[in-house]
Amino acid sequence: MRYCILVIGDGMYRRIRDLREDRDLTQRQVARYLNCSQQVYSNYELGQRDIPTQILIALAKFHGTSVDYLLGLTNIPKCCCKI
Repeated sequence: MRYCILVIGDGMYRRIRDLREDRDLTQRQVARYLNCSQQVYSNYELGQRDIPTQILIALAKFHGTSVDYLLGLTNIPKCCCKI
């Protein structure tokens, strides 16, 4: 039996930054949506702070993508489900 071990690396943090920048948003704007400080959000993008599940879900909804895309489990950015 073969197992696949997923290692979440810098890719997730790069993705949330790239999604924000693609929409010409500031960290402060996204932080306001998430109800956190700009510094906390900055730490998420830099990988200096773990991103809680509820924040990942909120980011996926905000950007119209899936949590799987944010985590790097798929390279398909658009969510095909209704949230």
